[in-house]
Amino acid sequence: MTILIIGAHGQLGWELMRQQKDLPLPAIGVDVDSVDITDPSRIVADLDRMAPRIIMNAAAYTAVDRAETDSKTAFAVNRDGPAHLADWCRAHGAALVHVSTDFVFDGTASRPYRETDPIGPLGVYGQSKADGETAVRNALDTHVIVRTAWLYGVHGNNFVHTMLSHARRGTALNVVADQTGCPTFAADLARALIRIACRIQADGDQTPWGTYHFAGGGATSWHGFADAIFELARPLGLVTEVHLTPIATHQYPTPAARPVYSALDCDKIATAFGITTRPWRDSLRDCLARVAAEKPGSATDAPAT
Repeated sequence: MTILIIGAHGQLGWELMRQQKDLPLPAIGVDVDSVDITDPSRIVADLDRMAPRIIMNAAAYTAVDRAETDSKTAFAVNRDGPAHLADWCRAHGAALVHVSTDFVFDGTASRPYRETDPIGPLGVYGQSKADGETAVRNALDTHVIVRTAWLYGVHGNNFVHTMLSHARRGTALNVVADQTGCPTFAADLARALIRIACRIQADGDQTPWGTYHFAGGGATSWHGFADAIFELARPLGLVTEVHLTPIATHQYPTPAARPVYSALDCDKIATAFGITTRPWRDSLRDCLARVAAEKPGSATDAPAT
């Protein structure tokens, strides 16, 4: 028996593979170059060959703005792909751990969103992820859906690396300050998903199946997130001087609307699985320390500002 990690080249899948020694079964990591979840005939053949006990789906179409004009691909990956996985799991008695997003909400809440709150996606990306959740629920009882938010990591393209890259080039940065969410370190999310996989392997049908939230503890704005990145990166030599200005959402128009407020309440996952969140700044500090260890001397390459 094995655990299949789909999306192994992405920032979350990469962390799952990095931590695979903590999984309860041997892990196989695949990505779109070897397994295409949007092709129903191919995915069935691939899954039949690998015969996983648990599938962890970390694959997603995450280009929020591009999804507005590339909806066919977004829905194929985020809705149809999970549906194919859930169908196979149902037919073969397997379990599915599927990752979703805070973008299923409309951002009008005044307190962190709970799993029972109504959804209301604002764009194609959020709708495709919401439809993917529905497809999994409709097809498979033995599933755990984990919604997360503002994901970043050591590996891959994300907000942290974007900010560091701009800072090294001496770019003056204008960052939105009126959208609020929970920055989530991919390594923390990977640990949470591994805990869930261990529970599935140990408890089988007694696993508390359903939908859960997991995100960094506390909430901030994109500007607050950027400010913390530079504050914590400077002593590590990752950046030098940074010019950062807060702006309003309307000053940075994008093709896709974002939820103004998308903080997630993570009490349910703590109660059901004993999984607690860390303060997002603590996790960010750990991420930047790993980035610094892998890229020594990076600050010396930054241009004068």
